[in-house]
Amino acid sequence: MSNLQYLQLLQLAAPEAIVTVTLLAVLGADLTVLRGKSLVARFNFGALLAVLGCVAAGAVALSRRVTADPFNGFLAVDPASDFIKVAILGLTVFTILISTSGKFTNHVGEYLSLLLLGTIGLMFLVSTVDVLMIFIALEFASLSLYILAAFNKHDAKSSEAALKYFLFGGMSAAFLLFGFSLLYGLSGSTNLLEIARSLAGKSSDPLLLVAIVTTVVGFGFKVAAVPFHLWAPDAYEGAPTPSAAFIGSGSKVASFYVLAKIFTLGFSGAAGSAVWQGYAAGWMPVVAVVAALSMVLGNLTAIVQTSVKRLLAYSAIAHAGYMLLGVVANTAGGAASMMFYVITYAATTIGAFGVVMIVEEATGGDAIENFAGLSRRAPVLSLCLLIFLLSLGGIPPLAGFIAKFFLFSAVVLADGGHLGLLWLVILAIAMSAVSFYYYLLVLKQAFVRDAAATTAIRVPPLTLFALVVLALLVILVGCVPGWLTQFL
Repeated sequence: MSNLQYLQLLQLAAPEAIVTVTLLAVLGADLTVLRGKSLVARFNFGALLAVLGCVAAGAVALSRRVTADPFNGFLAVDPASDFIKVAILGLTVFTILISTSGKFTNHVGEYLSLLLLGTIGLMFLVSTVDVLMIFIALEFASLSLYILAAFNKHDAKSSEAALKYFLFGGMSAAFLLFGFSLLYGLSGSTNLLEIARSLAGKSSDPLLLVAIVTTVVGFGFKVAAVPFHLWAPDAYEGAPTPSAAFIGSGSKVASFYVLAKIFTLGFSGAAGSAVWQGYAAGWMPVVAVVAALSMVLGNLTAIVQTSVKRLLAYSAIAHAGYMLLGVVANTAGGAASMMFYVITYAATTIGAFGVVMIVEEATGGDAIENFAGLSRRAPVLSLCLLIFLLSLGGIPPLAGFIAKFFLFSAVVLADGGHLGLLWLVILAIAMSAVSFYYYLLVLKQAFVRDAAATTAIRVPPLTLFALVVLALLVILVGCVPGWLTQFL
């Protein structure tokens, strides 16, 4: 590769390069000038460096208006992928801010470095249209997430969560690699656009159908969709809360973006149909079944949970089903609505996990009963929790409502206005109504029940700042969605 090509590569990967330099700076500072300082001082300084690096990388990605693919899909940059990078960096910033109040580790530099490593992997994941690079970037990010899940050495549940996450993740990688190898065998290429051209008219090829199923299985594990969700509840409950927040937010944004890209680009000639009584072989009916199962099982199982972390895990499974509807729509509007939904959901999830972390540290657990009297012990914190949970339930005028409105509208209009996918929307609305019940169970404890203790809960300033900003963003996006939709 010539020097000119190296320079071009560095320019296209400038945001990732900035985060890499930030990672080294954070790790170096923690191992040198911060050695011997208090845990709070190390976390605050490391978080400051990491946030500044992420902001700089986001500014570079947002300011450039470049569409380039000089490496045959291995590194393809366009305004849409750059905006998704900005969203991932923003979620990383909020994860870092809520992490500063955690007491789950003394290894601050390593923790922040792994968080930034996972971010780099997710950024590369959204900047490629080559299945080989997709696999490499996905596994690079996943390795960081496995370690982050096991970062609380004082809790056996953390190690158990990481082991289950790793085993299921390895299984999903095997399915995904097998599906990609079949695609290469059928098309002779790893580029999604070239794969689509080669597969045109081969929708009934048995090997292609196997490739579709294995790809759905592989990504089903990554996004925790039924029946590939078994790792999620234990991982969410056992992992350190900030790690669980990042697993349920940043990785979801990148995974759904690349999932939509694979099916709408690479499998564009093998979509089939999921319309009511008009099914045709392809990836659409497979994804539709997975979406329906995720919505039903996720919401119904969440009702019986007593741990708020597990409740949020099953809620995440249900929301994965909603998000898959955008893929089933197979339109530009459906993809844009899906990404609007994923981004707003991810921000809300980080906020919800941030509140859970504060309550868990103050009361010693994350059971629903631990939230009793929260409105009197921490009024601002309880107000943020109210906004986050009502948004997840889809109550107007919050971001969750407008996200569901956009998504369901796109699915209804996807079949040329013939309402063939209306059955999925009806199911989604019914399951959304079910979700109100378990969200209200938590809010009932926070605002109606009396707490055994009456002492105020102290919320660290950086964490409180992050939660308040996230709550305001949830309200703002719900009232003025145009500032986000213009990028999508």
